[in-house]
Amino acid sequence: MALKGLDIFKLSPKKNCKDCGFPTCMAFSMKVAAGATEISKCPHMSEEALAKLSDATAPPMKSLTIGKGENEYKLGGETVLFRHEKSFVNRNRFAVLLSDSMDDETINTKIENIKKVDYIRIGEQMKVEIAALKYSGNKENYIKLINKVKDSEIKVAYMLICEDIDVLKECLEIVKGENPIVYGANKENYKEMVDIVKNDKLALGVKADNLEELYSLVENIHKLGYKELILDPTGDNVKESFTNAVQIRRIALKEGDRAFGYPSVVFANEIAKGDKNMEVAISSLFTIKYGSIIVLDDIDYSRALPLFALRQNIYTDPQKPMRVEPKIYPINNPDENSPVLVTVDFALTYFIIAGEIERSKVPMWLAIPDAGGYSVLTAWAAGKFGGSSISNFIKESGVSEKTKCRKLIIPGKVAVLKGDIEDNLPGWDVVIGTNESMELPKFLRDFNEELITAKA
Repeated sequence: MALKGLDIFKLSPKKNCKDCGFPTCMAFSMKVAAGATEISKCPHMSEEALAKLSDATAPPMKSLTIGKGENEYKLGGETVLFRHEKSFVNRNRFAVLLSDSMDDETINTKIENIKKVDYIRIGEQMKVEIAALKYSGNKENYIKLINKVKDSEIKVAYMLICEDIDVLKECLEIVKGENPIVYGANKENYKEMVDIVKNDKLALGVKADNLEELYSLVENIHKLGYKELILDPTGDNVKESFTNAVQIRRIALKEGDRAFGYPSVVFANEIAKGDKNMEVAISSLFTIKYGSIIVLDDIDYSRALPLFALRQNIYTDPQKPMRVEPKIYPINNPDENSPVLVTVDFALTYFIIAGEIERSKVPMWLAIPDAGGYSVLTAWAAGKFGGSSISNFIKESGVSEKTKCRKLIIPGKVAVLKGDIEDNLPGWDVVIGTNESMELPKFLRDFNEELITAKA
């Protein structure tokens, strides 16, 4: 049974020191009970109290860390089934499968594809995060595969998919310092698997024929004192796999059963059976519910663009708009003769507008005031993107010192602001821009030609 705030408060130091970030010990205790913070945030909690409270107040789903350095990722730690209840915590990660049964050309192509599909979307890097390395029976080729991936310098965490204990021991030494995932614990080998991973506390992937067997297997692993697990709900088809994933998550979060309170790995490549489009559809499904790691056969832009965009949308806090820093951004190497274009700090708007300006090849100063992280019309309706706020930002940003051009282009959808801005910015000429971003390159090129002609 979950502890109440008062139960936690009774074991707190009652100092009201604020070192935990909350004004009182009672406030902190209530937040811990609600799952909004961890009991370890209190630096003055006694060892005895921590021992009593740590397990009872931990999230129903364990949080695991895989990989090292720039390739380190957190999995699990979720507390709700639905995004509208509370934002999800740790986004799922995508893996590409490579096997010792593949020829060199196939392996090299997949490695090159992983390198190629690496881009920024709304300020976030989009790439494959995990190399899933499968042992299919050829030990020499498997060792060669692991070394090839490591020597390729692709920026990934590693998942060794191997049920052969002797082979795994030898191969694990190659990537042991990378904090890899070890996948392949089953009802026959789980004791030996735990022995291999326990000293380094590596994440252990667990598989079984059905949910009942998986549950029993996890219980047996718990009896060995090991709880760094990743569960595999993958079945023979989409329906079975989806049912398993949902059941595991519901049992963990709704029933509070910690035997199923772990991240998951879904082999979308196996379910899709070689159908590339089906693989994307299945991966989309498990991005939403509830794959912590989703294994793909390969990666290219036709797979990456929909999957990475969906993941970014699902794992963005709906109560916190994605924003960029309010400031002046130079695009296309502007100089003292370049005009200024203003828009809002909503990240999606910024990256779209910045991209269209780059496409126009017109040097431009892009002014981004604080608009609350909203879109243009929403920010205007909320009073966060008005004549006064835009004018004050232009005055305070120092853009007047960067350019002698006194042309300020505003979004066409807020053309009504033109007069107000000109009243607040003497000497500036406010130009009404386009309604749609796709029209911006032509508009800017034409506008730039007019400026050049006027100077001549």
